[in-house]
Amino acid sequence: MDLFDYARQNNLKRESPLASRMRPTSLEEVVGQEHIIGRDKLLYRAIAADKLSSIILYGPPGVGKTTIAQVIAHTTMAEFTELSATAAGKKDMEEAVKRAEESLGMYGARTILFIDEIHRFNKSQQDFLLPYVENGTVILIGATTENPYFEVNSALISRSLIFELKPLSRENIITLLKRALSDEEKGLGAYNAYADDEALDFLANYCDGDARSALNGIELAVMTTPRDEDGRIHITLEVAGECIQHRVVRYDKTGDNHYDTISAFIKSMRGSDPDAAIFYLAKMLYDGEDIKFIARRMMICASEDVGNADPQALQVAVAASLAVERVGMPEAQIILSQAAAYIATAPKSNSAVEAIFAATRAVKETPSLTVPPYLQDAHYSGAEKLGRGTGYKYAHDYPDHYVKQRYLPYELGDMTFYDISEMGYEKKIKEHMKKHKNRKGDE
Repeated sequence: MDLFDYARQNNLKRESPLASRMRPTSLEEVVGQEHIIGRDKLLYRAIAADKLSSIILYGPPGVGKTTIAQVIAHTTMAEFTELSATAAGKKDMEEAVKRAEESLGMYGARTILFIDEIHRFNKSQQDFLLPYVENGTVILIGATTENPYFEVNSALISRSLIFELKPLSRENIITLLKRALSDEEKGLGAYNAYADDEALDFLANYCDGDARSALNGIELAVMTTPRDEDGRIHITLEVAGECIQHRVVRYDKTGDNHYDTISAFIKSMRGSDPDAAIFYLAKMLYDGEDIKFIARRMMICASEDVGNADPQALQVAVAASLAVERVGMPEAQIILSQAAAYIATAPKSNSAVEAIFAATRAVKETPSLTVPPYLQDAHYSGAEKLGRGTGYKYAHDYPDHYVKQRYLPYELGDMTFYDISEMGYEKKIKEHMKKHKNRKGDE
């Protein structure tokens, strides 16, 4: 490296984005991902002991895949080579493997080969790595935003440990933002800037677990905000909103506005008004509400307010909940909108809700209930001598798979809990049950 190369690298380091400058160089500096790099976890122990085997890091953008690779680079005694599958080709890999073979043969030094966006390599490119991973010439670290079980060769998968990284929590992001504002060497500490708690909270919520996005936002805020009379740079909520081209709406996720909006959303779906439901959904999403929280409330509404009037509503809500966790924003808004529209337009019934409440009251008011002997468990030695299961009528042995038989405890008489409505599919259920008149009486 000559003087010009050294100066160029220093300039690049100094002028690189904040997210790049703030990357940790040790395990202790890493924020989040405790489920894989906590002190008692396998990956932490392997990195600390410099005994790493081939791994694939899988997760959404900005959650620390490259960060973990860089920490390994600063920790390991092995040679560290980095390639990006978006720019590198087979020739680059051949050169990396050649250097690895030379290091191993001449100095006995291992080589860690980090490949970012490994899913972008085609099958033949991935196949090229197999023998060198197999014989230990290179230790592979692959990073991908795509499910490796779909996008990475099964042979590479079988030779690697898979670690899934999760979106960073709000608290994780705020920790990183505060660190960036105070760090005078790598961060923004020299600018004498400070941010209001609501500005930090806004950025943490808006970035949806992506540390890079949050750090880009705070860097732009500091660089474009004039100093106050006291010479300090004050990052307010409004400034944070301007820096990400997002109008700020005062929305306290622990205050009245939060509860009022989610209440209006649920009541709009219950009231069969899809327009109002989607409006309140849009408001919550725009203001940074947690998509998983919204999805949970929709699942409750689908069961509580739609119920068996349309059993499909709960399936739609559950599917939406799983999908938004895998997809994330902004596409998750489409999935939530579809589910909200379905629930809002579905026929409504709360018969199942009333049923469980009524049954619970009966349990509390009649504590010593006895299960009829013929319904009791008979799958153990001596049960028959005690009369357990004796006289039970197996419904499938009878016409229409139904036989008159008492199922409720005798103490409850002919109590009814599930008062079936005439709404949607429940009307068909009610018609079906009418065929079994006196179904609770003894034959």
